[in-house]
Amino acid sequence: MRYDLAIIGSGGGAFAAAITARRRGVSVVMIEQGTVGGTCVNTGCVPSKALLAAAEARHVALDHRFPGVATSAGPVDWPALAGAKNDLVEAMRADKYGDLAAEYGWQILAGTARFSGDPDAPLLEVDLADGGTQTLEAAHYLVATGSAPWAPPIDGLADAGYLTSTTAMDLDHLPASMIAIGGNAIGLEQAQLFTRLGAQVTVIEALDRLAPFEEPEISQVIEEVFADEGIAVHTAATVTAVGRDTAGYRVAVTLAGGDVKELTGEQLLVATGRHPVTAGLNLDLVGVEVGDRGKIVVDAGLRTTNPRIWAAGDVTGHPQFVYVAAAHGTLIADNAFDRTERGVDYATLPRVTFTTPAIASAGMTDAQAIAAGHRCDCRVLPLEYVPRAVVNRDTRGLVKLVADADTGRLLGAHVIAEGAGEVIATAVYALANHMTVAKIADLWCPYLTMAEALKLAAQTYTRDVSKLSCCAA
Repeated sequence: MRYDLAIIGSGGGAFAAAITARRRGVSVVMIEQGTVGGTCVNTGCVPSKALLAAAEARHVALDHRFPGVATSAGPVDWPALAGAKNDLVEAMRADKYGDLAAEYGWQILAGTARFSGDPDAPLLEVDLADGGTQTLEAAHYLVATGSAPWAPPIDGLADAGYLTSTTAMDLDHLPASMIAIGGNAIGLEQAQLFTRLGAQVTVIEALDRLAPFEEPEISQVIEEVFADEGIAVHTAATVTAVGRDTAGYRVAVTLAGGDVKELTGEQLLVATGRHPVTAGLNLDLVGVEVGDRGKIVVDAGLRTTNPRIWAAGDVTGHPQFVYVAAAHGTLIADNAFDRTERGVDYATLPRVTFTTPAIASAGMTDAQAIAAGHRCDCRVLPLEYVPRAVVNRDTRGLVKLVADADTGRLLGAHVIAEGAGEVIATAVYALANHMTVAKIADLWCPYLTMAEALKLAAQTYTRDVSKLSCCAA
């Protein structure tokens, strides 16, 4: 059968492309070898944030910040919690994915796809889940197969087995203890999640600080938060071997000073990144270049080295966020069918780590701004000067602004605070519109919001915010 667009995968990028294409009236077919919806709704954003919200609720119930409020929390009913998470995932998968395909009118084939033919006449061979093989031809093809957890080559790790961010959320019981290898976003979220549900967690990070790609000031705060919550942390540490017996895992770690220590835990989580899923697609057969870790090489418009084949989302090696994949999908449909020749601009791309307090950033770091040739003027505002944080009785956190010293233009914003994701969304608009810190300082901002921290941080360039009244402009 011949289509205008054939898509391999069914996640955020695939659906964005299909919806955009169908709005133009072109024919679409989608092939999915697993569960419709991709990583975000099935095994990533949705289930993890649902469990994080539950863990936060339990943590608040045990919090003693508010005098006069009774605090208590019973043991966690893990099967009930996991069941509620699964129900939510199923509902969102139906509402945001399965039902939409029917509404827009494209077919989803359950099966495994691979390219056949040659670069000038690519085809898809689909081994259908219910038996048989179907050959598809399309004017354009989109590879949106996503990514999968990656584990480093540690002695004994493969034989011992381990949890990933996906399988950790599908455990049949809550472990008493866990070792997490990796101190970036996924490792941080999972470590705090299981700690707040009652497990004893240890985090091992190979680089010299937690959240190693954030500003150093943010790393310091999250390390202090983890220490307060009883999470053991080893940074600048290298895991050299992993073993497992009936008592659990034994993990050999070389610490920063050179000492070797053995850590033990009931479960082992590996959160050391993800790699593109491209194996078995026969990309070389149709002239599609593949780079390191299997990523598909694309141009600025997300076209591969075969002009009829495109790639979107994690499989490209671009930033691994579902909103990036969705933007890719829409852009590809525009470029393929309207020949818009659009590209992707990541200059103001935000990222959020959903710890408590949350971590969020957009734009340049201090070091990136200097490397780009800017004369930097950076300011750090601790949350003790933000009324919302004071009222919340939680002033752990800060806002750091990176500005050009010559023009005052905002170059980057970095936040660790409750609601940091909402604060950074405001900063994205400021960055996209090339605003100066002086302009941000003078804009309206509602009082007793965490977003006010952005305005206050901008005001530090010209005044002492510790000497302002509560809502002084």
